[in-house]
Amino acid sequence: MAAGKVDVIDVYSTDAKLGRLGLRVLEDDRAFFPKYDAVLLLRQGVDVGPLQRLTGAIDAATMIAMNGEVELDGRSFAETATRFLATRGVAAAAGGTKAASGAQPARGAQGASVAKTDLWARLFAPDLGRLAAEHLLLVFGSLVVAVAVGVPIGIAAWRWPGAAGALLGVVAILQTVPSLALLAFLIALVGSIGVVPALIALFLYALLPIVRNTHAGLQGVSREMAQAALSLGLTPRQALAQVQLPLAAPPILAGVKTAAVINVGTATMAAFIGAGGFGERIVAGLAVNDRTVMLAGAVPAAVLALVVQVGFDLAERWAGGGRFAARR
Repeated sequence: MAAGKVDVIDVYSTDAKLGRLGLRVLEDDRAFFPKYDAVLLLRQGVDVGPLQRLTGAIDAATMIAMNGEVELDGRSFAETATRFLATRGVAAAAGGTKAASGAQPARGAQGASVAKTDLWARLFAPDLGRLAAEHLLLVFGSLVVAVAVGVPIGIAAWRWPGAAGALLGVVAILQTVPSLALLAFLIALVGSIGVVPALIALFLYALLPIVRNTHAGLQGVSREMAQAALSLGLTPRQALAQVQLPLAAPPILAGVKTAAVINVGTATMAAFIGAGGFGERIVAGLAVNDRTVMLAGAVPAAVLALVVQVGFDLAERWAGGGRFAARR
């Protein structure tokens, strides 16, 4: 709208840029959009007296101005709230007196140092261990099930070429479903939110690389190897387990690695349905437009993806070295 490319858009009526750009918000006289008012949820025993003094004190113009201080001027939420409370004669929480005196946000090198310290503290907050455990459970819990199901599907696609197109096609279609849409469907199917639908979604997303690589790996094993195994007295099942699958192990392991790395990133979406993990911080940061909180969730997830990648690379080298030693 500022560039003159459009005339009308839908916005939140307390968006920070409304005041700075001088835009006019039209009245929703037909009540098309539902109300988006704040509601306080308090534990029993909490003193509501100070909060009652704020009833009706924040109109749309005031909220637009405070949002602008945070999103456009770079002030913190705590500083902006403390300054507002000071103008209303309400005592601020501990640690907010400096902001009440009119202190400006840190700038330049000092501001960068403060931001870096805050990010460091957010990264290693007390919930880091819990979130890491939840994220690992989501990633490797779904991965184990995906391996147990995906490898047999890949073997079936290789064993019966006529069914390969259908099997691989179904698995590929599952990969194209948007993650939020799949989570919403699984919530309705399972009847609950949390870990269970998240694990099912991650399991479905992990199938494609495992199934495809299993199929491709077995196709890459020469028929002569299978015939040699059968000529030595092995049954077809024994030849598959002892000769063909070990020779196809590198591409299969590569598929498992790809699925694991993908799941590390996709697992962050599970926080939207209460499944925990590092996505919990990202969702919390999105809710209040706090980039530091979002980075505190995104950085550990990225590091975990790199660790998983390196771990599987080392496993591939170890497995390759063991097979080479056995052949010699």
